[in-house]
Amino acid sequence: MSDNDARRMAVLLNAFRTHFPGPEPIVVRAPGRVNLIGEHTDYNEGYVLPIAIERDVRFACRSRSDRRVRLWSVNFQGGSEFDLDAIAPDPQQPWSNYVRGMAAVLVREGLLHRGMDAAIEGNVPIGAGLSSSAAMEVAAGVAFQVTGGFAIEAVRLAQLAQQAENEFMGVRVGIMDQFISLLGQAGHALLIDSRTLAYRAIPIRGEEHTFVVADSRQSRELAASAYNERRAQCE
Repeated sequence: MSDNDARRMAVLLNAFRTHFPGPEPIVVRAPGRVNLIGEHTDYNEGYVLPIAIERDVRFACRSRSDRRVRLWSVNFQGGSEFDLDAIAPDPQQPWSNYVRGMAAVLVREGLLHRGMDAAIEGNVPIGAGLSSSAAMEVAAGVAFQVTGGFAIEAVRLAQLAQQAENEFMGVRVGIMDQFISLLGQAGHALLIDSRTLAYRAIPIRGEEHTFVVADSRQSRELAASAYNERRAQCE
């Protein structure tokens, strides 16, 4: 673990212990992504070739015996709570809506039956096109899985995370972002057939390939963009 990773982990665990005293949490993570080939092709059932990146979203989480979900964001320095029987958006803490959406689809699938306490921290830049929202949804899904004690295949969890963004956030994204966040492998890109969801890991050797992510200083927010309009035009 690097010094930066250790600092992040210490901050996350301290936040959890401060806001949710008790037994130690489990820590899960989900990475952001860069797409190499295939923009706007996942929802058109084409091929995409993304890679997972080191930047991620982390949940320190612990199961509850009731159906209450309590959240604290290190990045936004705010908390949000909801009950699994009454999941609605939180306009005061909109970051929590990605977790709420994930909970809603898991409840609908009959998988999620108990709540959790979770502190959340991430270093995927927001609005940078690196899929911070998908990383949040996937990390939430994995956190609910480990605290809720249910089993689910990774591809299915990616589909449910996509549904959470489609239905709860109102953004009709394709499957790519959630898929690579869950199934990405170190040193590999992932060739995904968005029609069949078949995938293949493609080795990328560090000494032969270097990928540079540059800040264009143009913020990207799908929920406030013409993304849904572009998809409707394709359909």
